[in-house]
Amino acid sequence: MSQDKSQHDAGAVDLNNLPPDPSRRLWVTTACAVGGVAGVATAVPFVGSFAPSEKAKAAGAPVELDVASIPPGEMRTVEWRGKPVWVLHRTPAQLETLKGLDGELADPNSDRPGYTPAYAKNEYRSRKPEYLVAVGICTHLGCSPTPELAAGPGPGLPADWEGGFFCPCHGSAFDLAGRVYKNKPAPDNLEVPPYQFSADGSRVIIGVDDENQA
Repeated sequence: MSQDKSQHDAGAVDLNNLPPDPSRRLWVTTACAVGGVAGVATAVPFVGSFAPSEKAKAAGAPVELDVASIPPGEMRTVEWRGKPVWVLHRTPAQLETLKGLDGELADPNSDRPGYTPAYAKNEYRSRKPEYLVAVGICTHLGCSPTPELAAGPGPGLPADWEGGFFCPCHGSAFDLAGRVYKNKPAPDNLEVPPYQFSADGSRVIIGVDDENQA
């Protein structure tokens, strides 16, 4: 019996000793570099409400967040599969700004494959208009954009800025639906991860949807 156990242990894979995910290392480094600027611009708490084990995270376990606790106009960040996932509770005014931007965007209808599930192929890029759920990693080279949620000019932003996300690495800009503006280095909109809402709508579950089940 002890011999069998030793052979089993020898062949086991310790998920805690896996090499770090390069994409995770990059967004963490970038976030640290621009954290001072982001802290002045807006308060974006980092939340781990579900708190699965490290092994479960490495395997891609779903993560839950209580969206009912997010006031309109504010955003929370959770970690899923080593990536930052943003959950933004958009105000009616923020939703209204999305309607007039199509001509300024590279892919307003999210037609390019690979980044937007079918249920998010609408002007809000979401299951519910008021909530944006998106991976906070620029599709250019993997930096983490800075939330610039308030409308108005700012460093590196146009005078007619309607609010969104600005990548300090190479200047890519995204609207409040995570859609990239034209003539920017980022080739695609921000990724929408698989997710669904709880039956009562009070929680979002990131990592599962109609095609991806835990």
